[in-house]
Amino acid sequence: MDYLLPDPDTQPEFYADVPTKRLIAWVIDTVVIVAMSAVVALFTVVGLFFFAFLLLIIGFIYRTITLTSGSATWGMRLTSLEMRDRTGRRFDFGSAFLHTLGYHVSLSVFPLQLISIGLMLMSSRRQGLTDHVMGSVAINRAARY
Repeated sequence: MDYLLPDPDTQPEFYADVPTKRLIAWVIDTVVIVAMSAVVALFTVVGLFFFAFLLLIIGFIYRTITLTSGSATWGMRLTSLEMRDRTGRRFDFGSAFLHTLGYHVSLSVFPLQLISIGLMLMSSRRQGLTDHVMGSVAINRAARY
C-alpha cells in the first residue's frame, strides 16, 4: 500500500516525540475517563458496583467520539497530536471505532500492550499495534504538510 503519510526519513518532525506525547495524552485521557465515570457512578447505584465496566464503556464512547470529531482525543489535542488513516486523512467514525476497538483489545491482553509499546518506540512512524494493523499514525499537529 502506498501511504500518503509524511515520510519519517524526509519529514521526521511529524513523528518527533510522538511516543512521549502519546503517553502524556493517555494519562490525561485516563483522568478524564475516570472523572466522567465517577460522576456517572455517583448518580447511579449500579455504577458503584460495576465501576470497571463503567470505565470500559465510557472510555470506549469517549475515545470514539473524540477521535471522530477531531481525529484526536482531548489528551492528544493538548499534546498537539492527531491521528491519520492510511491515506493521510483524519479519522471518520469507522476509523475511530476500529482504532478504539483495537486499543481496547490490546489493552485487555497484556502481551499485546507490550508489543504495542515496543512498536511505538522502535518503528519509524511510531505506530502502535493497532496503528500497524490499520495503517494509521499519530503525527504532530503543529507540523503541517
